[in-house]
This record gives sequence, C-alpha cells and structure tokens, in this order.
Amino acid sequence: MRILFLGDVVGISGCSKIMNNLIDQIKINNIDFVIVNGENAAEAGVGLTKEICEDFFKCGVNVITTGNHVWDQKEIMHFIDKENRLLRPKNLFEPSPGKGFEIYTINENIKIGVLNLMGNVFMKKCDDVFEISKKFVEKHKLKEDYDFLIVDFHGEITSEKNAIGHFFDGKATLVVGTHTHIPTNDARILKSGTAYQTDAGMCGDYDSVIGMNKDNSLNRFMKKDSVKHFPAKGEATLSGVIVDCNIETGLANKIDSFIFGGQLNNT
Repeated sequence: MRILFLGDVVGISGCSKIMNNLIDQIKINNIDFVIVNGENAAEAGVGLTKEICEDFFKCGVNVITTGNHVWDQKEIMHFIDKENRLLRPKNLFEPSPGKGFEIYTINENIKIGVLNLMGNVFMKKCDDVFEISKKFVEKHKLKEDYDFLIVDFHGEITSEKNAIGHFFDGKATLVVGTHTHIPTNDARILKSGTAYQTDAGMCGDYDSVIGMNKDNSLNRFMKKDSVKHFPAKGEATLSGVIVDCNIETGLANKIDSFIFGGQLNNT
C-alpha cells in the first residue's frame, strides 16, 4: 500500500500542475491513495471551490484536507456538508459545517482514516489540538477502526508539529505538516513506527514568496506600494511525501519526500 500526500495547492499554477500531471505520477509511483491539502487552491490563493474539488477528484485525488482558509470561498460551506471526501480541521469550533475525520474504504476492503487538525500557535482560534487529539485516540484505534491513519496537521510552528508527531507515534501511519508551504528535509519514521515530515511544502510556483507574487510581497515587506497578495503564476512544483504502509501493523515501512517539476525539481 502506497499513499501520496501533497501539500497546500496554491492558485491556478498549483491546480494546473495537479490536473496535468497527477494521473501520470500515480501510475509511475504505484500510488494507491492520494490526499491533497486544497485550502489555497482558489484563483486568489485562499480557499477552494466546488469546481476545484471536483476537478481534483477527477484526476485521482481521494481526499482533500484544508486549514485556516477553508471558509474563504463561502460556497464551500454548503458543499462540504454533502461531500465526505472534503475535510476541515476537526478542532474548529463546533458547530462547523463538514467534518474533520472520515474513514474511506478502497480496494480489497482496506480502510483508511484521514484526520485533519489545526495548530493553536499563531493560527486562527480553535479548540485545543492536543485535547482533541487525546479524545480522538481514546475513541479510535489503529487496526481496529481502520487499517491506516493519515494525520494532516495544519500548523505554523515546527515545535507544535514535532509534538503532535510524537503524540501520534505508533497510533498513526503518517503525520505530516501543512501550512508553511516550504518542504522540510526531515522525512523519517519515528521510534514507534509512524512516518513523519514537519511540512509537506506546497504545490505551487516556488519562484515566489510561499506561492505569492514575489515582487508584490517584497513591496509589502518594505512598505512600498503594493496590492493584496496574489499567487505567482509560473510553473508549479508538486511537493509532498510518499509512504509505504505495512498492512499487518498499520504503520510505515518507508517514507520519501516527493518533489516533481518546477523550481525545486530544477535545482
């Protein structure tokens, strides 16, 4: 069993790269299940739309996770209640539309749980992520409720991401961070068998400032004339991880960073 997780998709550049290349990459890498964080996929670089979700599903995405920008395109609040393949962070204040955890059944009756969480430090206000995680593992068990568990931790700081990785070690197949848009060079298997990477990076144009137009971003930092952030539109890189999963234990045999195309591929 091989699972591909792709980090935050940013704007038209990231969407185009996925729609034009994902099916081939699934075949080339023998991928069985694909999760994509889509919270920046809309044209403006924040939120996502029903149309984008449906395009992703058509090109091989099994589940879309999100984060702090989940509601930035208002139409998604209605769509998420009808589409169980689209998740929002589980620790958003209740009641919120949609859900933060779901179990998906694929070939040979294999059950894959996907849990979407959001950090508390320097992020939008939400419930305590460690309290929610504790309640979750008390209720749900690896190899009892699902064969594999994938955790998308949408967070700002590396220490919080590290901590949640160790919390889920031995209880999840993969814990991977999203949100900062920069892939970290720390893909590894933790001591109790959980695959981990602090941040998956983004699916977007890296000739940018975390996916946004670099000239406008520099002007904003330097307090010169600028406009609202907007995405860079050059060739995107697909960034994420591929995990080889052990069907007997539900843990990871191997994790590799996945980088395809664009600026990062060229360097």
